[in-house]
Amino acid sequence: MSEKLIIAIDGPAGSGKSTTAKLLAKKLGYLYIDTGAMYRAVTLYAIKNNILNDEEKIIELASKLNIELKFEDGQTKVNVNGKDVTEEIRSLEVNQNVSPVSKIEGVRKILVQKQKEMGKNGGVVMEGRDITTVVFPNADVKIFLTASIDERARRRALEFAQKGQQVDIEKVKQNILERDRIDSSRDVSPLTKSPDAVEIDTSNLSIEQQVDLILEESKKVADKKGIKLTIN
Repeated sequence: MSEKLIIAIDGPAGSGKSTTAKLLAKKLGYLYIDTGAMYRAVTLYAIKNNILNDEEKIIELASKLNIELKFEDGQTKVNVNGKDVTEEIRSLEVNQNVSPVSKIEGVRKILVQKQKEMGKNGGVVMEGRDITTVVFPNADVKIFLTASIDERARRRALEFAQKGQQVDIEKVKQNILERDRIDSSRDVSPLTKSPDAVEIDTSNLSIEQQVDLILEESKKVADKKGIKLTIN
């Protein structure tokens, strides 16, 4: 048995997964894994290679890309074939195309296998759309974060504004709703709440409050399993 937990967090765009998971991992001294960044990386290179309309070529691309995630100074650095693409994968164009790429079965199979390998020994906080249901259905701690559509759109617009990009919040909201539709209705690994996941509505919670709730749940599980948690 691993002496560290596997903590899996799912939820739709803008629900607070990334920020919460980063801080949680920092407090526990665990590895933070942003699986969405991996799908964004594939999407970015599909755009660069002008193959968004060719699923077979996207699958082939996903199999060849060397995607590395490194958590440094509170930020996930994403390297593809040795190049830092951390900022590029957060562009509006990638935002608009990541869900269609993510629903391709061959792409998911390749990336899910990589994710399983990354987290198999525990000591990880992994977040995405299908972590509690597909990647680690036997995770020690399973969380599903959600929030109102207005709050999720506000958060996304704020992210763009902080990067100097002014966007129409209504367009952001429509983009999120379309991503929700695609992510929830796809045939392979749809976004859905695992029956045994703890659901947390983050609409009116601070990041610290979200982290504290997950820490409480993690402590309960750790105590049952006889695992010692060290909180920084």
